[in-house]
Amino acid sequence: MWAAAGIRPVRVVSGSHFRTVVFGAISIDGAQFFRQHETFDGPAFLDYLKKLHRRFGGRLYLFLDRANQHRRTRIVTDYLRRNRKALRVRWIPTASPEFNAMEECWRQGEKDLSALPIFPTSVEQLKGFLARYYRTRRFGLDMRSFLLTDRCCS
Repeated sequence: MWAAAGIRPVRVVSGSHFRTVVFGAISIDGAQFFRQHETFDGPAFLDYLKKLHRRFGGRLYLFLDRANQHRRTRIVTDYLRRNRKALRVRWIPTASPEFNAMEECWRQGEKDLSALPIFPTSVEQLKGFLARYYRTRRFGLDMRSFLLTDRCCS
């Protein structure tokens, strides 16, 4: 947030505890796949993972951070185990966002969205705005720079 010198900034809050969660993936050729969910938990991630699997089909290498929703939820680990020939997981080292391309997308999104002249006033407006943003924004990341580091993934 910014404010003119000498003017106290005012942050407007709704008092609402509603939220939205965005899951995202980028392929080596730059294809993007973002989806919103109500919660950041195992079932929501599993739903996203199934949609991602259907969207890209074939064999996928997934580079995941070590969030509990990715690796400590039984339904997710069971799904990954059942589909281990098609879904290969590589874990990004803990506390290493520089190896995670999605962290750069979230950083750019936060920068772009925090500069909005008019902020959405309802959760539905926010969800619609986020959906449009992630559907139309092209991040143009060089995925090889994230993957071809000597310390990237275990």
